[in-house]
Amino acid sequence: MDDTALIAAAREAARNSWSPYSSFPVGAALLFADGRVVTGTNIENASYGLALCAETVAVAKAMGEGRRGGLVAVAVTGPGEDPITPCGRCRQVLHELAALGGTDPRVLCVGPDIVRETTLSALLPRAFGPESLG
Repeated sequence: MDDTALIAAAREAARNSWSPYSSFPVGAALLFADGRVVTGTNIENASYGLALCAETVAVAKAMGEGRRGGLVAVAVTGPGEDPITPCGRCRQVLHELAALGGTDPRVLCVGPDIVRETTLSALLPRAFGPESLG
């Protein structure tokens, strides 16, 4: 799958957002080494602290399907003029999944007209993960 298709999957996921409080729909698409894509969208809650980010929803879906590692790329899209990046919590959740397979996935931070590419390790240097517990 190319980046354009991965970004399109994230944008499609954002259409299912439940974001009545922030009006900030976010979509995420995770690409795995076998070509499978798992998407997620943000789900807000009137008790704001219970809201779920799009990336966390996608990781939960992937792990619920039995995926452990193999994460090669992530696309995250939201409204506004600038590309968005995963929040700190989502960076940690993504790191946990990536660490299970020893990958450092590319992260596509998507805006309406701009895509900024980075890596998860650049977004979360010296991350705490499974390897930290040993």
